[in-house]
Amino acid sequence: MEAIPILIKKKDNGKYLSIHFDNNTKFNILSELLRVESPSADVQGHGGPKIIVRNKENILIDQIEPVGNYAIRIIFSDNHSSGIYSWGLLYDYGINHDKYLQEYYNSL
Repeated sequence: MEAIPILIKKKDNGKYLSIHFDNNTKFNILSELLRVESPSADVQGHGGPKIIVRNKENILIDQIEPVGNYAIRIIFSDNHSSGIYSWGLLYDYGINHDKYLQEYYNSL
């Protein structure tokens, strides 16, 4: 069964998404990672190659909005807001945070 968040909030003025799951795991996910790995079509390149988003090291999370009982929408300081982050995706970003961030930095 998939872990469900019991607490989701901005941390450090929006630099991190702090998320606590019902299986006692807790993550602080860097807003830069969330922005550059956004599940939105304009980043993931649905219909084409994935887009490498640059210059987001100072990005902040402005707002977090629930999407049903399965996900959140994050509105970033650059007004990007089209990604829907499911619980499974957020858990994956938490578990693999450093790996995904290093892969991103390597791609720049």
